[in-house]
Amino acid sequence: MAPRILLCGDVLGRLNQLFKRVSSVTKSAGPFDALLCVGQFFPDSPDQLEEFTAYIEGGSQIPLPTYFVGDYGVAAPKFLLQASKDSANRGFMMDGFKVCHNLYWLKGGGKFPLFGLSVAYLSGRKSSSVQQFGTYTEDDVDALRAIAEEPEIIDLFLTYPSIGVHYLILRHSYGVTNGAAASDIPAGVSDAVGSDSTISELVQEIKPRYHIAGTKGIYYAREPYTNVDAVHITRFIGLASVGNRDKQKFIHAISPTPASTMSSTEIAVKTTTTTLSPYTFVEKRTAPMDSTKRSNDSISDSQYWRYDVSQKRQKHETGQTDKMCFKFVSSGSCPHGEKCHFRHDIDAREQCRRGVCFDFLNKGKCERGPDCNFKHNLQDEGDRHPSRRPGSGRSKECWFCLSSPNVETHLIVSIGENYYLALAKGPLVEDHALILPVEHMPSTLSMSSESEIELSRFQSSLKSYCKSQEKEVIFFEWASIRGTHANLQAIPIPSTKAVMVENVFNLAAQKLGFEFVAKTFDSISDGRKFLKTQIHGGSSLFYAQVPRGTILLHHVEENEKFPAQFGREVMAGLLNMADNADWRNHKHSKDEEMKIVENFKSRFQEYDPNC
Repeated sequence: MAPRILLCGDVLGRLNQLFKRVSSVTKSAGPFDALLCVGQFFPDSPDQLEEFTAYIEGGSQIPLPTYFVGDYGVAAPKFLLQASKDSANRGFMMDGFKVCHNLYWLKGGGKFPLFGLSVAYLSGRKSSSVQQFGTYTEDDVDALRAIAEEPEIIDLFLTYPSIGVHYLILRHSYGVTNGAAASDIPAGVSDAVGSDSTISELVQEIKPRYHIAGTKGIYYAREPYTNVDAVHITRFIGLASVGNRDKQKFIHAISPTPASTMSSTEIAVKTTTTTLSPYTFVEKRTAPMDSTKRSNDSISDSQYWRYDVSQKRQKHETGQTDKMCFKFVSSGSCPHGEKCHFRHDIDAREQCRRGVCFDFLNKGKCERGPDCNFKHNLQDEGDRHPSRRPGSGRSKECWFCLSSPNVETHLIVSIGENYYLALAKGPLVEDHALILPVEHMPSTLSMSSESEIELSRFQSSLKSYCKSQEKEVIFFEWASIRGTHANLQAIPIPSTKAVMVENVFNLAAQKLGFEFVAKTFDSISDGRKFLKTQIHGGSSLFYAQVPRGTILLHHVEENEKFPAQFGREVMAGLLNMADNADWRNHKHSKDEEMKIVENFKSRFQEYDPNC
């Protein structure tokens, strides 16, 4: 049975009116499986905030699963930042961040399954400035371009209202492309459009069966149109805002059969009212200008820019051939072969197969931060998994990635913006904790300088907590260039043993044939600043932060055999707990771990920097 979906335009915080209408439609034509909202979801004015907040905080109930794009409006940053910090929302969440019961925020750009339907979306408005809410980024657009390369047919595409593609469709439908004037478009329609061409390009690439958007007070359902290089047709539905003065339609019901369950014959069916693509005329009309532009950029009419995501960020310059071909690196082949304007790098292809980020390979850095689903360090052959798809190594198999099904969330104690605190599995001692980056990074020293403030807060809170129990806490990290997910170990020890720590580390170092560099600092932050100057792209190091502000540092040479569990083994020797040097010898059942975590949380709560 085909899913039954309700579509809505700009909500503008008017949830009472929206769900009253949903209830009415449900009684006459329901039930419905989900509600998809496009345009501005949050209120325009603080006057509407009380009504809106009642739903977010549980005073009023949202009757069915509701998804929205358009992360802007009054109080949007407050509620969405709060949702982002929820442990259930950490990581790569294409299927929506849960804001409250039955309400999901579709952030950025992506694709997710919904009752068998394939739904793609681009949330927010185009902007050159970097904002956390309200705008989409080039990375979001890149993600959709990659999705367009997949063979799967997209059933629904949700976008922000009133962008250039809508204007194009409206002009075509009202005869403007045949010589009529723009004034021939009905009153209000031409005022509801903008000039963002990005959506126009994406719609042509993605070729969705339904394109849904708001139109600032205008309801418009265009006749189906054909797609270039695809047998199926596209229907455009523009929806008005909830409670609009002109009483234009703001809610619409559809029941599309998922394309994945349809035969090729069913997919190719066209209606008697099907028209040509509205892009055809405009592409022909602008061809001379585009041709000149592409000639200057040394790019032919074929869309080579689709295979190099950085092409949309900068024009062709000398050295453009140093950029790698996204299609080749991601899939191992490129339809343009030797004619491709970008480099076919076999080594990069191998790294991509091991889950390394394309932007990291192509530019040496990635701007996605915790939203990136790929590794940001080069992987050797030992890290390769024969059945692993690009990126899956990080999100699906890493024990410490919050987006991974393997992460043991019951061990998590506190979550911040850049770091989270968890108790160790198979702890050396009681209250043995780990401070871990939310982002998949090889060491805490490779994190941004801004995140150091949060890390220092976690360290200071653990020190204060341990001091209340007459203990000191020892921090250490093995920052390896071949590391996976960074973890800064925090092990409490009795204050009476604090004076012995440095000597024990030095004795262990002598047995391995090296000497620590020791430096003393007045504060944790000063010590961390020093450590960040010591990490380099091709080097690894081990460091320990011991009592009295001393840091013990050892640069590990590439061919040096350095024990991965060195820090834990040293501490086990200090505490006469040799059997616990291997974490597997001190494991607990999940039920035991949950009790341990709850007990620790109750004791640590007053020190938790995120409470």
